[in-house]
Amino acid sequence: MKISHGSRRHHCSTRSSILFVVVALIVAIAGCSQPPPVPKQIARITAGWYFTVGLATDGTVVTVGDNEDGQGNVGAWTGINEIAAGAYHTVGLKADATVVALGRNLEGQCDVDGWADIVEIAAGGFHTVGRKADGTVIAAGHNYHGQCDVDGWADIVHIAAGGHHTLGLKADGTVVAAGLNDDGQCDVAGWTDITQISGGGFHTVGVKSNGTVIATGRNEDGQCNVDDWTGVLQVTAGGYHTVSLRSDGTAAAVGLNAADQCDVGGWSGITQVAAGGYHTVGLQNDGLVVAVGHNDYGQCDVR
Repeated sequence: MKISHGSRRHHCSTRSSILFVVVALIVAIAGCSQPPPVPKQIARITAGWYFTVGLATDGTVVTVGDNEDGQGNVGAWTGINEIAAGAYHTVGLKADATVVALGRNLEGQCDVDGWADIVEIAAGGFHTVGRKADGTVIAAGHNYHGQCDVDGWADIVHIAAGGHHTLGLKADGTVVAAGLNDDGQCDVAGWTDITQISGGGFHTVGVKSNGTVIATGRNEDGQCNVDDWTGVLQVTAGGYHTVSLRSDGTAAAVGLNAADQCDVGGWSGITQVAAGGYHTVGLQNDGLVVAVGHNDYGQCDVR
């Protein structure tokens, strides 16, 4: 019996369809068997109000959490040496000493394109600060409270920024401050022998060379109750809480704990801590990150 060309085409089409399905299944199964991507090794961390930022060892940047203002759109950043996070913006210091920033810019806090010769950056609530190689300081953004009035600063070796204030550590271990001082967060004139500083929502914290800690500013939630801390290497001030890194790699925290942002008692092997609005992040010595606290935006999803 003669077979028509039409029947042959139908027969071949059926075999092709079956072959396509089999191949697709094999590809799908193979794809499912692939190991998950290896997490990036993180070298530095910082925290914004509702988001977390990590600097990878390869100079790229990753973020989790709130991205309503585009503060998490850092996928194209490369050659970054340092990161800072404000309330709703992210800042990066490049290897060539220039600065990049993105996120909320209604107050001009991301207007850093012309900055050069920068060796350190800090981000406050709605402003950005940079320290130049010559020890002077530059700032951009919200200045209603004078938090950007740093033009006269000199001999600065370290900077920090709080909600509406800016801090500078001088080479002689003293501290200068500018900005909102309604809660005494800028009352640092008498501080001496300071090695590191951090600015919170409405408070300021400093580490002394002997490993003790000093604090000033709002204390309604106990965020300044640090008098008994010893053996501290680093402090970080969040919205309403304060976190310390001890020399043995453990952490301690005081202040508002409504979202469990102070539950860091079990941490170990920590090399850096960062405090956001209502969450706390820790960098482990294996390059992985831990986090506790408010997580409605996924700001603690760091694994």
